[in-house]
Amino acid sequence: MIDEDRVSRGAGLAEQKNGGDRRRSTDSDNMAGGERLRILQVIPFFARSMGGPVTATHCLSRELVKRGFEVEILTTDFELDEEFVRLVRGEGIGVTLAKCDLALGQFLVSPSMKSWLKTRARDFDMIHMHEFRSYQNNIVHAFARRHQIPYVLQAHGSLLPFFEKQRLKLLYDFVWGRRILDEAAAVIALNHMEEEECRSMGVKEDKIKIIPNGISISEFELLPERGTLRTKLGICPDWPVVLYLGRIHRIKGLDLLLAAFASLVKELKNVRLILAGPDGGFLTDLESQARVLRIEDRVIVTGPLHNRDKLEAFVDADVFVLPSSYEIFGYVLLESLACGTPVVITDRCGIADVIGNVGGLVVPYDKDLLAGALLSVLSQADLRRRLGQQGRSLVAGRYDWSIVANRMMDVYDTSIRSTIK
Repeated sequence: MIDEDRVSRGAGLAEQKNGGDRRRSTDSDNMAGGERLRILQVIPFFARSMGGPVTATHCLSRELVKRGFEVEILTTDFELDEEFVRLVRGEGIGVTLAKCDLALGQFLVSPSMKSWLKTRARDFDMIHMHEFRSYQNNIVHAFARRHQIPYVLQAHGSLLPFFEKQRLKLLYDFVWGRRILDEAAAVIALNHMEEEECRSMGVKEDKIKIIPNGISISEFELLPERGTLRTKLGICPDWPVVLYLGRIHRIKGLDLLLAAFASLVKELKNVRLILAGPDGGFLTDLESQARVLRIEDRVIVTGPLHNRDKLEAFVDADVFVLPSSYEIFGYVLLESLACGTPVVITDRCGIADVIGNVGGLVVPYDKDLLAGALLSVLSQADLRRRLGQQGRSLVAGRYDWSIVANRMMDVYDTSIRSTIK
């Protein structure tokens, strides 16, 4: 039996879509019965070190709260980032942390989450699951069925059972994954690359909705003064700087980057490469490779950078590089472009068709071609300036969260209405 309160709250969803900060005080009054729609965001982990899915979940939730929604993020305490959790709660977003009792890679077992769901699940009108193969999705799916709550699934590039643990992923799909996909009200694809992956996994065409990640462009209005990070790292103002910022993981193509950078060193005097981000198990290999290539004195490893430190890195870089062997989106690219810093990426990034020659250069996954593209950007000030200006305009006009959230709310609206019927 469908919850009548949910029907009442769902009747007013469309009226919130154009809300934002300006209408926050009146959104609740627009809801039938005066109640705000309640959204549950589910993600296995919620630490900034885990990258794009966490950033997207946080930013979407923040935008929904601005529009008058009640939002709860249900997650685990895996690699707990207490400072980040405090920040998110301070924005009016609920965060529930279930204890992670066992971590099988990134399959995080958290049985205590069931107790929370027993008392709270039926309070929500809509569930948004992030990532695909997770213990959390298994149990949330069961409660969603029990209480007839619609849910959408956003895999963030984790749909295809390849790269690592293929047999275990196929087993998961047989036991749980297939049903989770089939019963989702919608499956969110970040771009056409992920749309094709959805089709290959058997998702019905009418369930696939393409909605990219977004960025809060207002956070990039007041940027740090250029030179701040260079001073901290001992890099002279006129030295060329290449920046990579993200997880230090094998899939990011950083071994290819070091090989390309070794060629670049021969062409540009004093060029420096900054590798910023948490170690995803590949840093030791990269340090060894840098020594073999004799470029260790040109490579600077900073560890994770957040908030103002991250902006300082983008501002001080002459070019940002994402050489991934597989990248469904690349949220960090939007951040770089929002800072006016041009990018060089491989054609294995899902956003390559949008960025190519508008904000950056796209090259095949090849050492020499990557080195050539970096050299072109670093050696041509006019090209850097043009790509930087175009990239910022692209992000502001297409990827601001105010735009992306409207599209997500349309999906929520359709999902709730179909359940009510």
